[in-house]
Parts: sequence; structure tokens; C-alpha cells
Amino acid sequence: MDLQLKDKVALVTGGSQGIGKAVALRLAHEGARVVVAARGRELLDLVAGEIRAAGGQVAAVQADVSRAEDCSRLVNETIKAFGGLDIVVNNAGTSATGEFESVTDEEWQTDFELKLFAAIRLSRLAVPYMKQQRWGRIVNVTNIGAKQPRAKSMPTTVTRAAGLAFTKALSKEYAPHNILVNTVCIGLIQAGQHERKAAKAGIPVEQFYAQVAQDIPLGRVGRAEEAANVIAFLVSEAASYVTGTSINLDGGSSAVL
Repeated sequence: MDLQLKDKVALVTGGSQGIGKAVALRLAHEGARVVVAARGRELLDLVAGEIRAAGGQVAAVQADVSRAEDCSRLVNETIKAFGGLDIVVNNAGTSATGEFESVTDEEWQTDFELKLFAAIRLSRLAVPYMKQQRWGRIVNVTNIGAKQPRAKSMPTTVTRAAGLAFTKALSKEYAPHNILVNTVCIGLIQAGQHERKAAKAGIPVEQFYAQVAQDIPLGRVGRAEEAANVIAFLVSEAASYVTGTSINLDGGSSAVL
């Protein structure tokens, strides 16, 4: 299927590893011109090199999207590199959780800045370009805990729930401009954070995945490429009538739609 993404300009945050890297690679494969952003320079350059080696067009911008000035610089660098902005994938984030009484104001604020305000700021900066061309796509990566929070899951589930509300409100406001806004609610996907958890527990990562997969109906942990496939669909012309929706990408784990 031709997703009609050739020469579209896509900005992917958290693009140096995991889902963000997989999205950047997939969009570049579809012909999009991709800007990858992350805090770490080394991994960022590796991703950019991989895209270039495959014949893709890419710009790598080191940025901390929890900082307003970095968000502004990131969008400016995107316009400078490729002359426009069609797609934003707000993927940056970590899984910050703890017992409620132990989570400090600073930790709450940090989580809101990284997950919610980064998406707000980047979307606000991107929308004028999308309005001008009457075409735009925004995908906010959240998680299934936003819909069904468990104990000791804050601040992540709260900031991600705010991301759901942001997605829905934004989709309604900008639908008349053909700017489509959706969210993908992630379950357990293979990622560096899980590798670190396994290492901390002193077990092979395969054993860790096998343990956590026991509660997943499909019986396995998802792959970053599977998340990238769904996101690539949402930002494409194939999804031209899809906006304001959330897709659970969790192997059937969530009890809610």
C-alpha cells in the first residue's frame, strides 16, 4: 500500500531509540523527509546514519523537548532543513511511576513538561504550517494506563490521560483545516527501559519479556516496528478520515476500548 508520504516532512521526538527510531525509519522508508530529535547526540547520529545509508533524507537535532526554547529551536531547524512541516509524532517520554506519597512536586512538574507540555508546544508551533497547506498529521504517543490507571502508576498515567484529552480537543479544533490528531496508547513494547529493568534484576531480557507477557492475551511483548506501522498509517492518506481517536497497541491487554 502506498501511504503517499513521499516528500512529506515529519518530526519525530524521542527518535533515537525504541518506538521513535522505528517510526523515523518507517517514515523515511515511505519517502518522508524526517527530522529526528532526542537528548543524546550519539544515538541520534546513529539513527540518522542508518536512514541516510538506506537512501532516506534526514536531519538530526539534539533537543530536550521538556524545554520551551528547545521546542522552538527544533521546529525552526525543521523548517530550515526541509522548508515545511507536515507531520509531528510526539513520542518523547519515560515511564515515571511510584507510590503517590513519594512523588514530589518536582517529579510531577518534570513529567508534565516532558510528556504534555512538549506535545502542546510542538503542536502549537507546527499548526500554522499545517493550516497554511491545509494538511497536517499529529500523533501523540500515550499509553494504556491513561485509560485504566493502576495503583502506584503516577505521575505517568495522569500526564498520559491529559494527553488523551489534549488529542481529542485538538482534533475537533483543527479538523476544518484537515489537520488530523490521534493517539496511540502503548502497552508493553520491547524497549531499552525494559532491558535496563532486566539488567537491574540480574536476568536475561528474554526472561523478563516472558514473565511480563503472561498477562498479555497475544502471549508476547510487542515490537517497536509494530507501533511504527500503526503510526505510519495514522499519518498517511490511508487514514484520511481518522481523527480524534485512540488506538490501543497492547496485544489485547487493556480491558477498555
